[in-house]
Amino acid sequence: MTRDNRVGEGGWLPPFASGRLAADYSLLREYWRVARERGREDLVERSMLSEELLELLRSEIHGGESAADVLERLASKLEDRIDESAAVEAARRRGLESIDGATARRLVARLLAAWLLEAGDYWGHLKLRGKR
Repeated sequence: MTRDNRVGEGGWLPPFASGRLAADYSLLREYWRVARERGREDLVERSMLSEELLELLRSEIHGGESAADVLERLASKLEDRIDESAAVEAARRRGLESIDGATARRLVARLLAAWLLEAGDYWGHLKLRGKR
């Protein structure tokens, strides 16, 4: 599948995502859908790739670290961008019926962090090692 195809082996991929760190970004897409239905375009904008997030990525890249370590650190820093109520609704729509707010928020933040890392690899800001 190509990068332009938006559907990887595991599911939906946003632009510049390779599926190497997250095979399916459908929860993030559902989060955007919930936010828009609630009239909260600001939540969508805060969870999209931006120059601000690219700067955050650049500041978090340290030589020799694993992608998993950077992913966790980024996710922690991105959690405050994610609305808990919208994350819970999105997760429930994706079949996670008994999810709590903190967990839903963390899942969406991890997807945003994975997307940022995969996009950083695509744009040449970092190199994700391993199988493509």
